[in-house]
Parts: sequence; structure tokens; C-alpha cells
Amino acid sequence: MATNNNRIDIIVEDDSWAQVAVVSEGQCAAVFEAICDFLRHNNIKVRYGLLDVGRPLGAVLVLSNAEQVRQLNAEFRKKDKPTNVLSFANIDAGDFIQTMQSDEVIGLGDIIMAREVLVDEAKQLKISTEHHFIHLLVHGLLHLLGFDHQNDDEAEVMEGIEIAVLKEMNIDNPYKEFE
Repeated sequence: MATNNNRIDIIVEDDSWAQVAVVSEGQCAAVFEAICDFLRHNNIKVRYGLLDVGRPLGAVLVLSNAEQVRQLNAEFRKKDKPTNVLSFANIDAGDFIQTMQSDEVIGLGDIIMAREVLVDEAKQLKISTEHHFIHLLVHGLLHLLGFDHQNDDEAEVMEGIEIAVLKEMNIDNPYKEFE
């Protein structure tokens, strides 16, 4: 596995995450590497050629709660309800060159997860919270790398990548129930 020392910094905003068995920063970074390796191996291009710059990529994972995520979802997506994960990309075309010239680690953005939603969905889907957590992390990281699911074609590509990356980690297809 090629490594670029990609990293994920975890911020715990809600202490109730201590009740949930989730993965460490190192394990999150390994998930990040697995995504990047899969994309490189399959020649799948990402936003601004981020995988080709030869520099480590970084993201911040915020472990939050349903109320905080509801507020962010209402403010930024105009959807006044909690959701499992939100992603906020830092890099746009205007500041990419400046970021490339000044930062050792290219900060892609923030991923915010709602503990209650994650736990409820895992129970409903009859899967482990750890596997659901990893799926949401993969989903959030793909958003930061420029993937989306605003239409059926985008959704098919993004979900296909998620399914393949998770399969490499011995995690079942999270969409099988919906096929």
C-alpha cells in the first residue's frame, strides 16, 4: 500500500461518543489511505488532482450530536433535521494554488458525525456501529475529495466506490438492503 501519511484529526464535541466503540485517529487514517489507494489503483480522478500532488492530505473529523448536526444541516443545507454525516470542503479552485504553496498537509475539510443518528441507523440496519462509522467516514472523505450524489449518475459512482473500498476492509455492502 502506498502511503502519503494522510491523517485525520478527531475532535470530540460530545462526550457521549465514549459510549460508542469507534476507531482511533490511526485507524481513520488507514481508512483514508484505503480510499486513496483504491482511487489511484483504479485511475479514478479526484478534485484538483489531489492524489497526484505527492503531499499528505488531512481532514478533521468532529464527533458531535444530532442537535448540532441538525443546526448545521439547517444553516448550510436548508434541511432542518439531523443527518448522520456532513462534510464541509476547505479547498476550492480559487485557493487551491495558495494551499499547495503554503501548507505541508493539504487540509481537505471537516466531517461532522451525529452519534445518535449513527447508533440508531446501525441498529436499524443490524450492523455494528464500527462498520457504520467506517462507512460514514468513507462517505464523508469521498465528499471532501470531490464526489457527490446529487443525481443518479453521481450517486452510482460514489456508492460504487464506497462499496468497493468497504469490501476491501471486509465490510458488507451498506446499500444491499436498498437494491
